[in-house]
Amino acid sequence: MITLQYDTPAAWTETVLANFDTFLLDHAAAEKKAAGMAISMASHYPDKPPLVEAMADLAVEEMSHYREVVKIIHQRGGHTAADERDPYVNALRKHLRKGSEAYFLDRLLLGGVIEARGAERFGLIADALEAGQLKTFYNSISRSEERHRTLFTDLAARYFPTTAIEQRLAQWLRLEAEIIAAQPIKAALH
Repeated sequence: MITLQYDTPAAWTETVLANFDTFLLDHAAAEKKAAGMAISMASHYPDKPPLVEAMADLAVEEMSHYREVVKIIHQRGGHTAADERDPYVNALRKHLRKGSEAYFLDRLLLGGVIEARGAERFGLIADALEAGQLKTFYNSISRSEERHRTLFTDLAARYFPTTAIEQRLAQWLRLEAEIIAAQPIKAALH
């Protein structure tokens, strides 16, 4: 259901590969933030058991990814760093609507769109890496993000009519394309 409307340019992949240690720090932070988002969703919607269970599973998976990225950083002689703000996510969040139902739908769809972008970009990295542990890891991460994209739209379908989902998702996809295209190319996920 989520089809991104902007393709990441090759210059992004080249920048990441040229500054891979910097990218790893951002990747670790992104995984940690994704786990936090899942916990936040579970906390805000305790009356929705399917969502709570899905978000609990997602938080565990994202923290597992965080742990794996941290191991890679340490193996490469690096150390984790303080998290930095993600201008892409912050720009998207400005478009969350007010009102409990609208906000809930937006959080679900935005989660799916962000996961879709992650799947695309992790896939680009996997494709560009030489055979080995890192390539295998990024292939796995890309597949995981792809499942998360579907997770969020499947959850939305439990609580909202298809037409409402499709209309708002189309708006999110247009916004996301504009926002990601405006981001500077740097060794970061977004």
